Amino acid sequence: MTTVRSLLFVAWLYLSMAIFAVGLSPLLLGPHAGAMWVIRNWARFVLFGLRWIADVRVEFRGLEHRPTGAGLIAGKHQSMLDVIAPFAVLPDNCFIMKKELMSLPFFGWFAWKTKMIAVDRSAHAKALKDMVRQARDRFAEGRQLLIFPEGTRAPVGAPPDYKPGIAALYRDLDAACTPMSTNSGVHWPAHGFRRRPGVVVYEFHPAIPAGLKRAEFMARLETQLEAASGALLAGPLCRRAVST
Repeated sequence: MTTVRSLLFVAWLYLSMAIFAVGLSPLLLGPHAGAMWVIRNWARFVLFGLRWIADVRVEFRGLEHRPTGAGLIAGKHQSMLDVIAPFAVLPDNCFIMKKELMSLPFFGWFAWKTKMIAVDRSAHAKALKDMVRQARDRFAEGRQLLIFPEGTRAPVGAPPDYKPGIAALYRDLDAACTPMSTNSGVHWPAHGFRRRPGVVVYEFHPAIPAGLKRAEFMARLETQLEAASGALLAGPLCRRAVST
């Protein structure tokens, strides 16, 4: 049954992308707010389908800690869902993405219209400088900047590998950083199509204050994110999902 539900949800996911991205593409000709409305409502539509088709419910915790104006958020990255779900609860989310994705029809067009931060990872030091420059502009617009410090999706239980990009943003923006933990990889794995029933949790935690030294900031961020995400993974629903 899980396999059938997973296949039906994958069909729902791609059909919804076509409906929203293609059907509402005329909004690309309007202001930023219209394109962001499309992305936000598509995210909610995906979460609705995930719940009723695949029996995976998404729960947001610690919403009192999420930034609603300009803010920096560092999230644990285990699933494609991590890129989708935050749009449902952040008013003007902006995430850092691979530059190659900007060339995709419709997806890339909406990312361009909503000023997502595209990074050319092959450019190394230049890419870091460009990311910081773009982030500074988005921060000045009052956006919520979401970055995944590990840079890519990591399977549940994989050793953490935090990249320097988050430290550069934290220092340059001189801003507090809100950790966002999750257990998403249990129910929507980094690879494969199976969606395991249960509850995906995204939890916003009290912000790490601005002004810390790089080493102290990175140590605090990694410790908090890994401990909080580990606690979510240790829950009974996650353990049951892993065993199925």
